[in-house]
Amino acid sequence: MKKTLIAAAFSAFFAAQAIAAPQTYVLDSTHTFPRFSYTHMGLSKQILRFDQTTGTVVLDKDAKQAQVDVTIDMSTISTGFDAFNGHIQGPDFLDTKQFPTATFKSTKVVFDEDKPTSIEGDLTIKGVTKPVTLTVTSFFNGPHPMLKKDAIGANATAVISRSEFNAGKFVPAVGDEVTLDIALEAIVE
Repeated sequence: MKKTLIAAAFSAFFAAQAIAAPQTYVLDSTHTFPRFSYTHMGLSKQILRFDQTTGTVVLDKDAKQAQVDVTIDMSTISTGFDAFNGHIQGPDFLDTKQFPTATFKSTKVVFDEDKPTSIEGDLTIKGVTKPVTLTVTSFFNGPHPMLKKDAIGANATAVISRSEFNAGKFVPAVGDEVTLDIALEAIVE
């Protein structure tokens, strides 16, 4: 009887450890869109997005730790106008021929109870890497309503200076301050 109780206790302990293991979520590129906005000659706020993003989020719920690793295909910029897409991809701005991707790799994720509130990391655009802190404005972790798999949904925002990433053409007429607004969904592997 005593051996059975000890075996059951060990079994329960190791089962709990297996549940508490970090889980890897793969970005759903059909529902993950980095957007950015800037002022255009004082006339309006322009909002653009990228249509192809890949990456992973590793979440350890119990340890309140996470890692985010995202790659954006910069050639998939969507301005709503083909000629402008090409203009933005040129050497004065994103230079997608020389720098086809941008990346964000987290260095620290700050939690408040069971939800991340900010993600510190390194953003690389046009070969220039700068530290950026994303503020998480919404977060969901639970079963995906349709896929019935564990999922993550989040929105986050940050402000960067495009001239710091060698994309400062037409500053100050075209705003140097760029607001990033990321919508992310990811499904457990």
